[in-house]
Amino acid sequence: QVRVVESGGGLVQPGGSLRLSCAASGNIFSINTMGWYRQAPGKQRELVADITSGGTTNYADSVKGRFTISRDNSKNTVYLQMNTLNPEDTAVYYCNAVIVGYGRSEYDTWGQGTQVTVSS
Repeated sequence: QVRVVESGGGLVQPGGSLRLSCAASGNIFSINTMGWYRQAPGKQRELVADITSGGTTNYADSVKGRFTISRDNSKNTVYLQMNTLNPEDTAVYYCNAVIVGYGRSEYDTWGQGTQVTVSS
């Protein structure tokens, strides 16, 4: 089985920073794109940022210049550095990874989510 687990969420004041981590584990042959999504109350889940296995990044306009996504392929881990947080960033943040198993099947894998709350 393959899975991803997020960590690093919490409560932060406006203007503050958080760093989220997401580690993949299981019978992993390789991992294609990894990304972070978020879902705020009453809103649809949206892409925050993603990163390909080769390191190409993509960001939502709302976070561009404030957030940085990165990955460590040796650790099967993706990170999201979030700076200059504002209350509109409050959401449950989910990690996603397209994991290739030993049989070459692809698994669209989601974490359980980690709460990020930005409030004074």
